[in-house]
Amino acid sequence: MQTTIRQSISHSYDRPVSHGNLWNRFMGWTNKQEENRFGWSAAILMGHGCVFTVITVMAILFTGNHFIFWPFAIGAMAACLVVILSAMPTRIIIPVFFLSLLVDLVIIIICLTYGFDLGATYV
Repeated sequence: MQTTIRQSISHSYDRPVSHGNLWNRFMGWTNKQEENRFGWSAAILMGHGCVFTVITVMAILFTGNHFIFWPFAIGAMAACLVVILSAMPTRIIIPVFFLSLLVDLVIIIICLTYGFDLGATYV
C-alpha cells in the first residue's frame, strides 16, 4: 500500500550543456584578458606595426604599387593604433586587431593574385 500512495520515482532532468556560439565564447575570452591589456597592447603595436604592416606594404610595392590598397593598409594599422591609444578595453582591442589582420591578409592575397611587377613599382 505504501508504494501506491508514495511513488518512489525520482524526477531528475539534466539540462543539456550549452556552450553558446563561437562569437559569445570569443567575447567571453576577451573579457577575461582585461588583466593582460598592456601586454596585448604592446604585442599588437609591435606585431602589427613591425611585421604585418611591413609585409602588406612590401606586397603592395612589389605587385605594382596600386593606389587602391594604400588606404586600406593604412586604415588597418590606424584602427589598431587608435583603439589602443584611446585605452579601450580588451573586448574591443582584440577583435579590432583580428579584423585588421584579416584586412591585411586580404590585401596580400589580392596583390599576390596580380603577380609581381617590379617594373611598375617605381613608375
